Amino acid sequence: MPEPKEKITLAAEQETLMVTLYCRTLAAPKGIFQDDEAWKLVKRVDYDFSRLKIKPGTRLTIFIRAKRLDHYVREFLARHPDGIVLHLGCGLDTRFFRVDNGSVRWVDLDLPDVIALRRKFFAESERYHMIASSVTDLRWLADIPRGRPVFIAAEGLLMYLAEDQVKGLLLRLREAFPGCEIAFDAFSTLTARNVKRADVLKTTGATIHWGIDDPKQIETWAPGIRLKEEWTFFQSEDIRKLDFGTRLMFGLAGLFPAAAKAHRILYYSLS
Repeated sequence: MPEPKEKITLAAEQETLMVTLYCRTLAAPKGIFQDDEAWKLVKRVDYDFSRLKIKPGTRLTIFIRAKRLDHYVREFLARHPDGIVLHLGCGLDTRFFRVDNGSVRWVDLDLPDVIALRRKFFAESERYHMIASSVTDLRWLADIPRGRPVFIAAEGLLMYLAEDQVKGLLLRLREAFPGCEIAFDAFSTLTARNVKRADVLKTTGATIHWGIDDPKQIETWAPGIRLKEEWTFFQSEDIRKLDFGTRLMFGLAGLFPAAAKAHRILYYSLS
């Protein structure tokens, strides 16, 4: 008898986790992004993915974003095999299972109802833990062990916060884990204003609040914050593996600096 499926009922920003799940599985080109645990999860949820109406460009940026953040985590773990990785706004992401090196200490954090949903699919272990909290309720920092190098991934998260909340989060992370590293995707201010009309946001009811044009601005928030990399989606080698029409679309858009910086990944050290 088939295992009963879990009914998914989420609100506003939380429902965007279904967008990322869809794009990393049902919409990801085969052979470019492999996420076996996510495929298992898709088979266990009762959700109408067709209602999301995700455009091809959005699909591409989501799986390319996931691959790039996986790359940063793997690089960090190559330098610090016993380090701690914090995944903020984890949704139903399966990054731990994609990059686990056998010794990392991993923490997935999201809102209580999202973590309650995760617990139906994933079990905690000695090295893998989940925290139910708003990312802006910084009391959760007390639950993170000290004494190990820390990497923070915030995928599809910070644009839903106000700038003062983003700043407050980064400064507290810097204080709690001196020398930590963080990577997150960010919109330009123009994109943050215009993306409110996107089909996915209309469907889920999510609201974008923050965008940034000059990533060096964050370096002025405190001494020791350093931009390690600003990476655009047009730099992805996977674009060359896609169909001609998609390659052409990305190639033409990449000729315009404003398009390249519309949505990109920023990587900082917080010392």
